[in-house]
Amino acid sequence: MEKKPIHIPVLQKEVLNFLNPKTNENFIDCTIGQGGHSLGILEAIGPKGKLLGIDWDKDNINFLKLKIEHSEFKKRLILVNDSFANLKEIVQRENFRPISGILFDLGISSWHLEESGRGFTFQKKEPLDMRYNFNNPLTAERILNYCSFYEIKKILQDYGEEKFAENIAKKIIEKRKEKEIKNTFQLIEIIKEAVPRNYWQQKIHFATRTFQALRIAVNKELENLKKALPQALEILEVGGRLVIISFHSLEDRIVKNFFKGKKEQIKILTKKPFLPSKEEIKKNPRSRSAKLRAIIKIN
Repeated sequence: MEKKPIHIPVLQKEVLNFLNPKTNENFIDCTIGQGGHSLGILEAIGPKGKLLGIDWDKDNINFLKLKIEHSEFKKRLILVNDSFANLKEIVQRENFRPISGILFDLGISSWHLEESGRGFTFQKKEPLDMRYNFNNPLTAERILNYCSFYEIKKILQDYGEEKFAENIAKKIIEKRKEKEIKNTFQLIEIIKEAVPRNYWQQKIHFATRTFQALRIAVNKELENLKKALPQALEILEVGGRLVIISFHSLEDRIVKNFFKGKKEQIKILTKKPFLPSKEEIKKNPRSRSAKLRAIIKIN
């Protein structure tokens, strides 16, 4: 699938400030996407510094390969189609050392929402897929049509913090008996029927939390983050920096608690998470929920 370069990297200047890349150092971008942050890092670490870019979505990797085909970055950017849950294994496989900094940008890209056709957005009629990687057998459609009431309710509560999780789960079970739930518009109608009318007028769209919960469940996003963080700290050189941008409280809590438990090994650079400016939010509304946390490995 052809991709358009529409993703605007969040907190771009701040990422570079906190990572502090220098000449000939090596870095890892665990969620390289369309390379918004990485290209800035590559410029800073020239002429010999290398960047290992990981993405679970093959379309992103193929897009970047084309983007850098005739660029001076080609020899210094190593692209890997894999999950960052396998970070240590990837680093060993690529023999990628020493590592001065690691970035995780945990946000879903604009391309996934606007172009992928995989059901990440409730603004278009699309199949309920929601996978980043097609080798993953689990889809949102499978969850909605085959999981039990209790499983669906738990997904909506745990991953969406949805206060009407029980009502929505009941309605899903009821509606799928009549007809399989196949597309985003069907799901939106089900949610609309399940929640009170005043919930339709909230600042956040009434389907947002359900869609988030399903996406997280399909891609095991929180489990993968919990697996990756200890690996990232382990492979970092002493003096190396780890920067993480999260986009909802569930991710941010995992990052915050991980850092809290590693006080002997790290120096925290962000006592409170760093947030985007009003100007950035105006230019890129999707940055509004971003929170950046950063540490230096001292031990």
